[in-house]
Amino acid sequence: MSADLLRKIRAAAAPFGLNLIAAIPASRYDAAAGAAYRSAAFGKSFANRSIIVIANGGGDFWRAFVRWTGAHPGWTGRANPLDDFTRRIVEDEMLPVIAAAGVHCVSVYPFMSGAPTLNFMELGKLAGIAGPSLLGVVVNPTYGPWIAFRAALIVDAVIDAPGDAHGFDPCPGCTARTCIPACPTRAVVYPTGWDVPRCLAFRVENEPRCAPRCDARAACVLGPEHRYPPDELEYHQRRALAAMRLWYDANLRPRS
Repeated sequence: MSADLLRKIRAAAAPFGLNLIAAIPASRYDAAAGAAYRSAAFGKSFANRSIIVIANGGGDFWRAFVRWTGAHPGWTGRANPLDDFTRRIVEDEMLPVIAAAGVHCVSVYPFMSGAPTLNFMELGKLAGIAGPSLLGVVVNPTYGPWIAFRAALIVDAVIDAPGDAHGFDPCPGCTARTCIPACPTRAVVYPTGWDVPRCLAFRVENEPRCAPRCDARAACVLGPEHRYPPDELEYHQRRALAAMRLWYDANLRPRS
């Protein structure tokens, strides 16, 4: 039943570009997650707890979003239109499939704030969706850094179906490391990785330079053909910059 349920969830997600879906027992994730991020924080005590990870690779999810907004005037005027679209797809397309199978489910989103959440980067690694990188984002063997976690479904079922990126760790063996010279502020360093304060300060103080895209991410040798469309890159960069500016003002802005 569990394999059939995962197949049906993948089929429901596919038309919307949610093409990276894997599942592992919750106990495997909980053993590696910090106490504040364990699945037990979500209340329901399922007899058999597994976590289904929902992610997208490449630009198909964004293109589905663009089609949706074209058919729903006013949607882009929401505070978080892409997050709201994600919820709509999960709740309208996937949760009914799970309910029809008689399986209880709790949905969790990486954009939740002020409430319990999961460590999606750790969950994605354990579930075989992606591995670590110097860029501060995880990377997939096919899609490279052009992936994003959209949701996790904690279900009362035994499902152990990790993706093919389990144990994937490409940066130590990469000889090109084109991401390092591509960064205008030298915030990508081997082997230590992403220098967050250096990147953040440069982004805020030189806004036009990195506004269209992250040059280091774009220079990754993995999956360049799956790079997000320009309008998607601009959307994410603009929102990331807004969050960075708040942290910069509180922690890095020079005081007179």
